[in-house]
Amino acid sequence: MDANFDIKMYRERWKAVEQFEREELRSLTMESRLQQMITIWRMAVGLGFSFEPDKSETEVFARWAKLKEGK
Repeated sequence: MDANFDIKMYRERWKAVEQFEREELRSLTMESRLQQMITIWRMAVGLGFSFEPDKSETEVFARWAKLKEGK
């Protein structure tokens, strides 16, 4: 098979997937969007992320450094 044809078909398939995902997102209700947001929030809290407003910028950078190091 022609490599250019394969690449073109691959891109067309992913464009179709992207279009489907966009339509799916547009059809979500506010209730389902809120439920998704709550789920993400709970997961973040479960992973130990803190949402306290008094965290200093230095502490945030230190946390990112630890995550980057894999600790």
